[in-house]
Amino acid sequence: MTDPISDFLTRIRNAASAGQQECFVPFSKMKNELSRILQEEGYLWSYEMDTTAAHPRIKLKIKYQGKAPVVRNLTRISKPGLRKYVSVDEIPRVLGGLGISILSTSRGIMTGARAKKAKVGGELLAQIW
Repeated sequence: MTDPISDFLTRIRNAASAGQQECFVPFSKMKNELSRILQEEGYLWSYEMDTTAAHPRIKLKIKYQGKAPVVRNLTRISKPGLRKYVSVDEIPRVLGGLGISILSTSRGIMTGARAKKAKVGGELLAQIW
């Protein structure tokens, strides 16, 4: 697999569109941080590390409003073949502030709003709404 972040987002997108309550993704520190951000922002009910399988994995519980998933769209911006770096002034607003952008900065992975407060730019990983 050449892009594990894209695989992570695709698994969430597919599980949400199929109406599944939970999905599993292979564990990594980056995916664990992305899961933490998605839970803090209200896109997931919870996440936990599952070690019952042969390899560690993350169990994600997807959040729904009625029968529609809270996650409408997940878009990967920076790709392995074409990285996208932004400064503090260039951090995009997603849907006029209704969505979030996720950045990998020198201070860790954080949302665009938190990066603006910290006055730090970085690699624009994804946009979620």
